[in-house]
Amino acid sequence: MRNSNHVIGLLNFSTFLLSIPILGGGIWLSTRANNTDCLKFLQWPLIVIGVSIMTVSLAGFAGACYRNTFLMRLYLFVMFFIIAALIGFIIFAYAVTDKGSGRHVLNRAYSEYYLQDYSGWLKDRVADESYWSKISSCIRDSKACGKMGRTFGGVPETADMFYLRKLNPIESGCCKPPTECGYVYANETFWNPGGGMVGSNLDCSKWSNEQDQLCYSCDSCKAGVLASLKKSWRKVSVINIVVLIILVIFYVIGYAAFRNNRRMDNDEPFGEARMTKARPSRIQL
Repeated sequence: MRNSNHVIGLLNFSTFLLSIPILGGGIWLSTRANNTDCLKFLQWPLIVIGVSIMTVSLAGFAGACYRNTFLMRLYLFVMFFIIAALIGFIIFAYAVTDKGSGRHVLNRAYSEYYLQDYSGWLKDRVADESYWSKISSCIRDSKACGKMGRTFGGVPETADMFYLRKLNPIESGCCKPPTECGYVYANETFWNPGGGMVGSNLDCSKWSNEQDQLCYSCDSCKAGVLASLKKSWRKVSVINIVVLIILVIFYVIGYAAFRNNRRMDNDEPFGEARMTKARPSRIQL
């Protein structure tokens, strides 16, 4: 009995530790949103799951230490649904980030992003004007575009040097106009209209050299946010898959140990049948 309780207690403590990377993943996603109101719908599921695992694990640990059957039953019951929720979140994260990626641009080291390459729930959520106003505000307040400036020996980088940079999706989509628009590079966030401007892309007319506007209203900026979210969610999902596998293993072991406790509480020696006949039957010839 004591050994089984030790096993259950150890597993619950290990589960408590496993909740930390899940909770950390949710907090990390929130920092990617610049700690403002935008994109809160992304990190909250992870934070809720992480806190739930942490709380339930503590209940299971207390149940094992004090031999509280109710807490152990509660732990096994709730943990089953938490595991199911984590599986659902992982499937959802991969489903909503399945489509869309950057397009390579000729003579450029960076990729560019187009909103029409994305589809599904996440695209509709990000592109919704009520949410986009918050998201664009986050990007503007984070000064992501203002941090792009580089100098070499006190001299600003040239256009050729800029074209060789590997910009992240936010920098590529929000801080400069699309290459097809034909703007001429002046510095990282200041571009002059060129003679060969192409008008088929609506983002060409949305670009502004005003530093508080830039391309924050462009579809390319929304696509850049989607690409950034896809990258972040995939990283978190890899951690969640590893944690999920370990959680399932711990759950199975914990359930087996709990059943062993019940058997010992009922004075059922291992391997002995619970029902025996009162007397042997006679063989009728």
